[in-house]
Amino acid sequence: MMEQVKKVVLAYSGGLDTSVIIPWLKENYGGCEVIAVCADIGQGDELNVVHDKALKSGASKVYIEHLTQDFLENYVWSTLKAGAVYEGKYLLGTSFARPLIAKRLVEIAKEENADAIAHGATGKGNDQVRFELTVKALAPNIKIIAPWREWTLRSREDEIVYANKHDIPVATENKTYSMDRNIWHLSHEGSDLEDPWNAPKNSMFLISKAPEDAPDKPEYISIDFKKGIPVAVNGETLDAVALLNKLNKIGAKNGIGITDIVENRLVGMKSRGVYENPGGALLYYAHRELEYLCLDRQTFHYKETVAIRYGELVYDGMWFSQLREALAAFVDSTQETVTGTVQLKLYKGNIISAGAKSPYSLYSHDFVTFEADDVYDQADATGFINLFGLPLKVRAMMQEKTGK
Repeated sequence: MMEQVKKVVLAYSGGLDTSVIIPWLKENYGGCEVIAVCADIGQGDELNVVHDKALKSGASKVYIEHLTQDFLENYVWSTLKAGAVYEGKYLLGTSFARPLIAKRLVEIAKEENADAIAHGATGKGNDQVRFELTVKALAPNIKIIAPWREWTLRSREDEIVYANKHDIPVATENKTYSMDRNIWHLSHEGSDLEDPWNAPKNSMFLISKAPEDAPDKPEYISIDFKKGIPVAVNGETLDAVALLNKLNKIGAKNGIGITDIVENRLVGMKSRGVYENPGGALLYYAHRELEYLCLDRQTFHYKETVAIRYGELVYDGMWFSQLREALAAFVDSTQETVTGTVQLKLYKGNIISAGAKSPYSLYSHDFVTFEADDVYDQADATGFINLFGLPLKVRAMMQEKTGK
């Protein structure tokens, strides 16, 4: 038996792992009370079933937390404004969901005067880090229990045996892939995907159509942004949840947002994942198109370097770090003029630029035109090039003189 713990708040999904964790905690931590917390972030689960299953598994109390709007407005939109993508492909769908869930676990643990917080993340993945770093940042003195790093169960079969022994209801189907879903994305890992040579099977996609199965006619859409935040689709103003649901539907129909990546996990190994991100892909593309219009060259280029670091911080579970918060402040300052409308053409998995406009556009037809103009003296370029190229000229003169 482990040390005495009176009350544990558990991140609960209703799956086999977390259902088994409830009796395991009670058995190994002195008969402690277990409070299950299920976060609804648009994953589409039947929450009544999850609630009842937690009680049948031995939880004394169940919280069903509806966090989808909070998720989009305070986590997704912040990352979107930063343009943060991990390793050029991954739109961070699982990564920024974990700090939100862990933050709510901390709040409930404090309300319930709990001794510990537990999660069902394995010892091989990134999620254990994301959950625990958030807890450390918000409740540094609370105990964290990670059963996968403590128990002797080593497989799904072991868990099923344990579940049957403790009269825990077990789903009979054995899913082919390990999946994580929320309103932003659906991820697939495991099975045939563990060989990077294997192409994803079209039958695997649960949200998006395969590009070859998308309509033969292109679809045009428009997305409006205000200070970097999406606010309307096709001229219709929508709240965050309705907006993303609409874009998910449009993108999925056109085979948009399927990403296949062998990514570098924080814990040191490479893993292969396939992500369905239809609405997210549309938003990232449109947001960047608007920034092309509205940000000056120096800010745009520096923000590109910030986006890489921001994405790494989110992926690594450092959402509540001082650096992530500081970078977010910089990003917000750049978004003051990122307001306008972007039009996109969607065709069989492709997103194609089809126009952008903004009242804060820095594009000036008067300056850039190839026709005659009265605002730009082309002779000015001579002095600029002479000064800009002076270091190259001086170095070349030295090389001619010295032979180096």
